[in-house]
Amino acid sequence: MSSTEKPKVYAMVVTPHPDDAEFGAAGTVASWVKRGREVVYVVCSNGDKGSSDPDMTSERLAEIRQREQQEAARVLGVREVVFLGYPDGGLEDTPDFRGALVRLIREYRPEVVITADPYRKYLWHRDHRITGRVTLDAVFPYARDHLSYPEHKAEGLEPHLVKEVLLWGSEEPDTFIDVSDTFDVKMAALGCHASQVGQYWDIIEERMKDRAGKMGEDQGLPLAEAFRRVEMPQWQTR
Repeated sequence: MSSTEKPKVYAMVVTPHPDDAEFGAAGTVASWVKRGREVVYVVCSNGDKGSSDPDMTSERLAEIRQREQQEAARVLGVREVVFLGYPDGGLEDTPDFRGALVRLIREYRPEVVITADPYRKYLWHRDHRITGRVTLDAVFPYARDHLSYPEHKAEGLEPHLVKEVLLWGSEEPDTFIDVSDTFDVKMAALGCHASQVGQYWDIIEERMKDRAGKMGEDQGLPLAEAFRRVEMPQWQTR
């Protein structure tokens, strides 16, 4: 693939499970899409453990959750969803996982990457911690350095410098994005994940709106999503 054919996007959302991105960043994604910016999703695990139904199987649940994520992405206007297919609860900080993310960053060449904050102090799903940490490492320095994963160059993929990372779920957010105009789209996308939110929908809907209001309160925003922003060094040397 030549440099002119690379499918560059504005933002790449790296989510541990189907539905996490809708909870953490869907209002922001919808607002970017509304302004004509292209977004791609990368779903790291297949979510095959997320059910309390004793008759559910992991194989069937993975299929259900993939369909739900595809529908949520359609509601948001996300350009493409890439499913890495790792088992739920099985994400590890490995060269293969990191390399898969580096390859996608070099392929889609996003300006912004969004993922889960790996540095919460207490309760946080292990897959969220692993995804956030591996994504940060993939962004910097691995995707930047041409000697890291040199096999990508044979595929026509060049190094890429991401400009910034936004981390949802941070205990110390410093960036607040107005989602007042896209909150309804966010909730419609979240509602697509019926296997996860269906039986709790009334409670979730109320709590999500309350949380978005509190996130925006000090910023003078009716409804907001909050992130920790990490600006990436824009140079090639160490």
